[in-house]
Amino acid sequence: MEKNKKINLGIGFATGRKNFRKVLKTNVYNWEESDLTEKENVHLNLIVAYDLKYSNTKSTDYTNISKGVLNLVDNTYFIGNNTIQKEIDYLINENVITRNEAWLFFENGYAGKRNTVLYTAIKNKIDYLIFLDDDEYPMAVSNTRAIAIWSGQHVISTHLRYIKQADVTNGYHCGYILPIPYIEFNDTLSEHDFRLFIGAISNDVINWDNIYSTMKNGGVTYADTKILAGNVVEEVQQINHAKFITGSNLCINLTDLSKVSPFYNPPGARGEDTFLSTCLRERKVLRVPCYTFHDGFSTYGNLMNGVLPIKLKSIRVDSELVVKRFYRACIGWIRYKPLLLYITQQENYEEKIEEMREQITASLPSVCAYFGCQDFMNISKELERYNKNVKKHYQQFLDVQQIWAKISKFLTNQECAK
Repeated sequence: MEKNKKINLGIGFATGRKNFRKVLKTNVYNWEESDLTEKENVHLNLIVAYDLKYSNTKSTDYTNISKGVLNLVDNTYFIGNNTIQKEIDYLINENVITRNEAWLFFENGYAGKRNTVLYTAIKNKIDYLIFLDDDEYPMAVSNTRAIAIWSGQHVISTHLRYIKQADVTNGYHCGYILPIPYIEFNDTLSEHDFRLFIGAISNDVINWDNIYSTMKNGGVTYADTKILAGNVVEEVQQINHAKFITGSNLCINLTDLSKVSPFYNPPGARGEDTFLSTCLRERKVLRVPCYTFHDGFSTYGNLMNGVLPIKLKSIRVDSELVVKRFYRACIGWIRYKPLLLYITQQENYEEKIEEMREQITASLPSVCAYFGCQDFMNISKELERYNKNVKKHYQQFLDVQQIWAKISKFLTNQECAK
């Protein structure tokens, strides 16, 4: 890196939980502890797009940041509904986008919050933007011994070290990544039936092999010690017309806006990181050696207070919380899979959808019985609903990219005019 050149580094959160402040504090102090802070002229910028409705919070749950953290951050940008509405009105008055385009880009679910962070970063001349999640912590856990072995991870500095060589860098995840409980197969739910079910709702990354492996570990994904021990950087390869990345522990190079793509998810669905993956075919994407621990059930918040458990709890099907979390994940996966298939396998789309129908029809009764929850039958309805609207969602996916092209061109022209 050029030591005399100022680097504007952004940390972005799209959040609806007040716990974000703890995660922010841990990451910022972790950044201070890394060696790059002394060597590089880096200005740290915090960008938070928050949702007050998600968990009934108030704006001060996000803006009341401790002095210790603020002393290490050069600029802060907190974006609630009023703030983004002013930006939307500004873009509309400047004839950059229409009201409908603004809704699709800025206000459509989780992707809209991420696009808000992206827009704010570029408007404020951020060079590199790191997305962090409010339930992921800069640490890794491995199981090479009888007890859990923990290690700190320099997430921010690792991305900064490699992002100049790439368009996107993405780290690894451990902990409770997939909300898959441990299942004891029996006469109610056989391994065959559950494999059919997973085949229907999963994709190229979330598939039977890694789900089965996670189940055997009680729902926990452990860090690979080879990655922890080395500095191996791998280029992400294309699978089915996509270079799959995750939405957190993710850094985007903003120095060339022609190589930056926006986020999209079908209304009411997730998968915004998956759909971004389909836009990265011509981009250089690096998998970099840093882990985050995903606290998927919000049960390990004390990790950030220095409490390191010697054994991680297994996810069992004896809790209503576990069943609901798994159910919501299944609904989320089924809602975005039709569009993913349409983008990546359009020539075989109808055949793939019919295969999903058959797998769901064959497996859902057993799944409902095993989990004691008839709500799982909604998965079939959601498949048909999102299949019916897949062409509309595909057009929205294309439209978001065109909207982004107009916005980024406007921002570039604004900068050139100064």
